[in-house]
Amino acid sequence: MERLNVNPTRMMLSTLKKRLSTSVRGHKLLKDKRDELMKEFLELARQNKELRDEVEKQLMSVYGSFSIASAVMSKENLEEALMYPKQGVELEVGSQNVMSVDVPVFKFKTTAEDPTDIYPYGYADTSGELDLALDDLSGIFPLMLQLAAKEKEAQMLAAELERTRRRVNALEYVKIPQLEMTIRYIRMKLDENERGNQTRLMKVKDMILNEAIKERRERYEKAYKESVNPGDLARGKREAAEYETNYDQFAGGN
Repeated sequence: MERLNVNPTRMMLSTLKKRLSTSVRGHKLLKDKRDELMKEFLELARQNKELRDEVEKQLMSVYGSFSIASAVMSKENLEEALMYPKQGVELEVGSQNVMSVDVPVFKFKTTAEDPTDIYPYGYADTSGELDLALDDLSGIFPLMLQLAAKEKEAQMLAAELERTRRRVNALEYVKIPQLEMTIRYIRMKLDENERGNQTRLMKVKDMILNEAIKERRERYEKAYKESVNPGDLARGKREAAEYETNYDQFAGGN
């Protein structure tokens, strides 16, 4: 994995540390969100399956009753009985926030004051199976709307779960390792620069010490020459004078 192309400075190191901290915290939050979305999706899938089984069971009953009604009634009488429906419905569509996902919510309401007033025909020319089919179908409409809302919610949660999973993987396997690698690179460069600066400072210090020692040595040698050599010269003169005096006395005595 390639590191970020940045300048290895302390300011950039501080910035990347903050980004890494934010990425780690975001990764944890997104991971928790992914787990909760998975739990919510599994529970929703279970409810969806139970509701679908119930709707299919009731639809089978409706189809069975309607098949019997169509068998015992003529096609013209059946079409005439169902030509003008007596009951109307109103559908209100709302939304509900589930794990930061706005899922649809359907509200079913009949237009007539009596919800059970659903038969648009008389009872003389129709069969009882048609009454049963319409009654079952009237009761299954709310369940079908609830099933549609549940399936749409499951679809939206699945899409959000997939997006969250991709973000978690991107942070875990790409962004965070890339930031960590870049931070290590900057630290290595800064440590290397620090060692280089320390080496240069030690060399400069040695040069300054050598110059100071050299200057002090020259100063001591100059002081030594000024203080020690004249004394030796005077002592030599005294010894020479004493030698000459002793020589003259020894020569006169002979």
